[in-house]
Parts: sequence; C-alpha cells; structure tokens
Amino acid sequence: MTRRDLLKSVGAITAAVAGASVSRTAMAALPEPVIQTSPNTMDPLVPTTGRPYNPVVTLNGWTLPWRMNNGVKEFHLVAEPVVRELAPGMNAHLWGYNGQSPGPTIEVVEGDRVRIFVTNKLPEHTSVHWHGQRLPNGMDGVSGLTQPSIKPGQTFVYEFIARRPGTFMYHPHADEMVQMAMGMMGMWITHPKEAHPHIAEVDRDFCFLLNAYDIEPGSATPKIMTMTDFNLWTWNSRVFPGIDPLVVRKNDQVRIRVGNLTMTNHPIHIHGHEFTVTGTDGGPIPLSARRPEVTTDIAVGQMRQIELLADEEGDWAFHCHKSHHTMNAMGHDVPTMIGVDHSGLMQKINKLVPDYMVMGDRGMADMAEMQMPLPANTLPMMTGQGPFGGIEMGGMFSVFKVRADQAKGDYTDPGWFTHPKGTVAYEWTGPTPESHHATPAPAGAEVELQVKKPATHQH
Repeated sequence: MTRRDLLKSVGAITAAVAGASVSRTAMAALPEPVIQTSPNTMDPLVPTTGRPYNPVVTLNGWTLPWRMNNGVKEFHLVAEPVVRELAPGMNAHLWGYNGQSPGPTIEVVEGDRVRIFVTNKLPEHTSVHWHGQRLPNGMDGVSGLTQPSIKPGQTFVYEFIARRPGTFMYHPHADEMVQMAMGMMGMWITHPKEAHPHIAEVDRDFCFLLNAYDIEPGSATPKIMTMTDFNLWTWNSRVFPGIDPLVVRKNDQVRIRVGNLTMTNHPIHIHGHEFTVTGTDGGPIPLSARRPEVTTDIAVGQMRQIELLADEEGDWAFHCHKSHHTMNAMGHDVPTMIGVDHSGLMQKINKLVPDYMVMGDRGMADMAEMQMPLPANTLPMMTGQGPFGGIEMGGMFSVFKVRADQAKGDYTDPGWFTHPKGTVAYEWTGPTPESHHATPAPAGAEVELQVKKPATHQH
C-alpha cells in the first residue's frame, strides 16, 4: 500500500478521541503518515519548524517527521504488521509502527504541545502508553483504565505538553505481552528548551531500544508465550552483524540513550573508554551523583543515558556483557562436550545421519566457521567478519568507531580501523620461558592437612 492509498483509507476512518480535552475539530485533517521500510540507520532529522534542538540518531531507525498546526506539533503513528530484517538473511514477521519495529523515534522540545494521531491497522485492539511522561491521566494510554481500546480501523488522538526533558519510550498497554513480544515499541526524546545545568551539549547523540524474540529456526514469527528463554537478543530489532556501527569523530562528546523492553536486565559495556551515566527515565542525574563506569546495568523498563569523550581511535566493541546475549538463535538444552573424545563416533553416526556434526568438543568457536546446513530464514549462532577473521559474535553487539578524520555530521561507516605500526597484538616466536609448578605428591601418598579453626562465639 502506498502512502497516498493509506492516507485515503485513514481519511475515511471515523476517529475517536483518547481524552475529553482533545477537540474533535483537531481531527478534521490528519497529517500524512510517513512509512519507512529500510532497516538502515537514517540521518538525523534536523528540525525546520518549531523550537530548534540537536537531533538524535536512532540506531537502525529514524525520526518521525511532524507538521506544525497552529502551534501544535502533530505526528501520525500507524500500528501495523511489519516485516523487519533482523540481519541480512533473516526477516521476522513483527508488529510495529509506520513500517518498522521498533517504531520511529519521536523528538520534541520541552514545552511543546504535542498531538499524536494513532491509527490501528492491527488485527486486534491496541493503545499507546507514553512511558515516563507527565501528562493528563486520560492520555496515559492504558486500555480499560484511562481510555477505551483503539479498535482495528480506528484512529485515536493523544494530546499533551512535553513537560520535562529526557529519554522516554512508547509501547502498548493493551494485550501487552503479545504486542510487545511482537515488537511494538519506540523511543521518545524530549530536548531541553534552553541551557540546562545537568544536560550537556554533545556532538553526537545516539539512541536505541533493547528487545528480544523467540523465533524457531526456519520460522519468522515470534513465539509470544515465551517468558524467559529467548533466542534472539536485539538492539532495535536487529542482531549483529545487522546492527550498524556507532560512528564518531575523535574527541566528540557522545551521548548514548538506551531503553530496555526485554524480560531481563542487560549490563551494557564499552571497550576502550569510560563513561558516565547522566540520566534515567526519571530525568538527568545531578553532577554530584555521577561516577565513571565502563558497564551499566539496565533493568526491565528502564532508560539510561551514558556520555563519554571519544578520545581513543579505533574500532571498539560495544555490547551486552551477558555472553549468551551476543549469540543468535541457539538451543539451550545442549550438553557440554568439552574434552569428550569423539574419535570414530562421527563416522559411525554419519552412516545414519549424514549431516551430523560434532559440536562443542573443543568449545564453541568452531561454530562460527562451520558451514552447517541451516533452515531457511535462520542466522548462524555466531557470525560477522572483521579485518582479522570471524568476530564470533551475534545478538546485542556493535562497534563504536572513533576516527580522527571523520567529518562533522558524517555518520557513514569509515571501514575497518588502520592500526598504527606496532599497536596490534602479535604472535611471539622467540624462546618460551620454562614454567615452574609445585611438585605434586606421589600417587597414593598420605597428605597431611592442617586446619586452624576460628574461635567460636556465643550468640
């Protein structure tokens, strides 16, 4: 369906109002919905109307355009089924907004009056909750509690003033387990209207959401009843090597905003730099409460803003530090076979199962290079190639690329880092010093063990 066709169909919809404070005359003409199907990171949307601000870059996403209508900033969200490329070679059938999952980032300025039209193209009712916002109760978006559900084919209007700056999210509060498991979510950024004592000016400002799916190998639709055992850990519904790098200039001040809508916490870690946690979904953190970190844990439903000075050139890993979250679809009921002698076993099993492959007798690194047959629409567990070979990562992993010659405002991938001579780890070919170990006791010898017990205390 083209945008023109969608606009015609939306114009024919009988709109409903999310709160009594919204005038029905505001719905006389809907803003045209903008649809985006590319999974690539879009350039920042520089504001041409309304208050000025320094725009964010949504990792593997984009910012939703708006129109100004008598001083009100108007957006149009379309909740609909989408096809999202998780990485080249695998598509997922998800639900999202305006052609993508997650939906587009909404950027406003503190003090803006915002009006959001939400059209439901899903097969069931929905709503939109504006996570972390201060707003009238009837605009909070909880089906049955603060508003009627938005039925298929209906358009509702939400209208409120963006009262405080910060990093927020939006997601349904209707059949929430299903709709969020299917990818319905997006980011909301409220920029400060003037200089703020706890919000610094930065050169580059990135944002993305943590989400997770359970998609059986060979299929494309998430298993919505999964509670904890997910097999695809994603940033903005992308897995490595499908996650774009975060490209910056050397000595840029960089802000990265991360929201967690998975079912577990994520320790987000960066290499080569330290950062400061400068904000949460509750607002900016006072300067006196900040401390340097290289890893910050983001719990379910939380937002975190981190800021750093990108003063070390290179291609630095940036990832969740839960090791199984940097792998793609895998089975969790696999026995540990490290050290098990498979000599002769593979040949015997191959007579019965021609495609059988020994897995894990020396660890899992071989899995990154094996050309094991996979079902259609399925990614390897560990994939991605770097300048020195396989990176052996998947899932929640990307690269923080710092370059001295990157132009201001240029987010294009500069390629792999050219290391100065003598700065790459290398193989040692000289003599190896002898290792000295304590002499073990002879087999069968008695070993005397003396134990000094602590003094006992009466309680």
